[in-house]
Parts: sequence; structure tokens; C-alpha cells
Amino acid sequence: MTPAARGTDVPFVPGVTVVRRDIHLGRVWSAQPHRAISDTGTLLEIGYWPGISALAPTTWTTALRTGDDTSRKDGLANLAAGTWELEPWAWRHTVLRSRFDTTGEWFSLHHFQTPAGEPLRLYVNFEKPAVRTRIGIDTLDLLVDLVVEPDLSSATWKDEDEYAHGRRLGFITDADHRAVEQARERALGLLQDRAGPFAEPWPVWKPDPAWPLPVLPNGAGQFVR
Repeated sequence: MTPAARGTDVPFVPGVTVVRRDIHLGRVWSAQPHRAISDTGTLLEIGYWPGISALAPTTWTTALRTGDDTSRKDGLANLAAGTWELEPWAWRHTVLRSRFDTTGEWFSLHHFQTPAGEPLRLYVNFEKPAVRTRIGIDTLDLLVDLVVEPDLSSATWKDEDEYAHGRRLGFITDADHRAVEQARERALGLLQDRAGPFAEPWPVWKPDPAWPLPVLPNGAGQFVR
């Protein structure tokens, strides 16, 4: 089934390309092609691994290439103003299995592991609720993350300074902030209770060797649902 033929309410079958995009001010801020692992219609799991080429903001890719975080910080002002530019970027080093609740949840889960399958860390990414599209899902990263040990023994907040700066710039609105605060409490509660997505063991997964690298479909860098 082609992206143009499928509806937004049709679950993705395992192995097909699913594009996760960040959308802001009617523009694509990032676009990454994944492979579908499973999809119930409300819970979508997708995989990502080294070599996959995505579209990313040039400030972010520059920071990764040079190790200079100044460019990444400058990128927040570009994001708030809607003046960013995109370029191709190939993912490196880690395999990623991501889980999205598409019923209106303000966070998603991302299991990072080595290509050999060794668990590294679990990210709880706070973002706008994922909206299903013909080619995947659209959301918007809201900068703050909760980084959890693979055995769930400890967790650390990450990028709270970026989040605060995003608020000052007006990128994160008061309404967004209230929703994120509620989502943070909800995620911490589920983690402490080992409930919801934290009730399950670490997902043992490797990309199917028969799968080619997913690629972005034509027009993925343009905001069309």
C-alpha cells in the first residue's frame, strides 16, 4: 500500500516505512524514516538504526559534527522564529526502538541499545501528541527528557536548561508547559509503580536483516498530511 493510498486510520504493517516528523509553524523541523515493528492503531512501535538518512536542522548537525554545542543552542532561536534550514543526516552508533501512544499522550519512549543488542538507556521524550499521517506521525519535541537506566533503577532529567530557554523564547507556550508538567508527573508515577510502558521488560529487538534501510518518501520535508 502506497502512502497516498492508505488512510491515516489504517495501522502500519510490520516492515513498512514510518516517517516521524517534528512540525512547527507549519514547517518540517525534522523527518526520520523508520521501520514499523508493530501497530495496534493506538500504540505504534518503530525501529531506527545506524545508516538511516534523515532530515535535520543544520544547527543540530553542525553541533554533532564539530562537538560545539553553541550551534545547537543557536538553533533554538531559529526554531522559535521559524528560520531553520534542513540537511540530510545519517544516524550513527545506536539502535533505537520507539513507542508512541497515539491517543493524545504528551510523551513517547525510546529504547537505545548497541547494534549487538546491549541495552544502553531509555529516553522518555516529552513532545506534542503524535498525529497520524499517511506516511507516519507528526509531533514536536518539547526539549526536555527523562533518561532512565535500562533496569529502571534510576532516572535523570535532561535538557531542562533548553526547556527553560524554549519557554523564554515563546517556543513552548504556557499551555504546552502545563501539559508537559502533567505528563512529567504521569511518567514519573508510572515509572515508580512499574506500570504502563514501564511494566514490560526491555524489548529484545534487532532490525530484520532482510529489511533495507528505510528512506524518506518524496515530499516528506514538506508539511502535508
